[in-house]
Amino acid sequence: MNYLNFRNRFIEFGAFSTYQVNAVFSNFSPNNLTRWQQEGLVVKLRQGFYAFQESILQPNFAFFLSNFIYKPSYVSLHTALAFYGIIPEAVTQITAVSSLKTADFRNDVAQFSYKKIKSDLFFGYEQKTLGNRTISIATPEKAILDLLYLYSFYNTESEIENLRFDEDFVQNELNIEKLALYLDRFNNKQLTKRIKIFTDLYEI
Repeated sequence: MNYLNFRNRFIEFGAFSTYQVNAVFSNFSPNNLTRWQQEGLVVKLRQGFYAFQESILQPNFAFFLSNFIYKPSYVSLHTALAFYGIIPEAVTQITAVSSLKTADFRNDVAQFSYKKIKSDLFFGYEQKTLGNRTISIATPEKAILDLLYLYSFYNTESEIENLRFDEDFVQNELNIEKLALYLDRFNNKQLTKRIKIFTDLYEI
């Protein structure tokens, strides 16, 4: 197949699956993808999922890919908190939560990590437009809850303090009512204790 014809059909998506390709081109050969990978035109993300090399250079494109290659999922945990500027650390992987099993994918774009969460806790995310892409990302309140729920070692004042939350954000921008509402939906005593440590530490 001619690459330019293929590119013209799928470039607007930035990334694509072999299912999408086969739905459009019924006689498409996977050898094309192997050849285009070797030529540096496309990047393999995981089995059956690819992105155009030119697309991965777009700002925050990895967030879009996180949603795309493992569904349902939304960006959360350290990645979401760093995106909002709530924690200062540079994120070395894209972290997300999913109602599917825990999974990790490493490719030429990034390392993508997904933590399993119960289906009834799969909430508290919103659609954000970044450039010309829309991503699913946790609200700041849900990202904090996801983090303290899924990483149980954040159970002391010193461990939470080590996350180096931005005090100005926590005290002036964090929606305490939303945090409390979401916490009630978890109905988890250990998480409630960790959130109490968090709110006492930052006096909110």
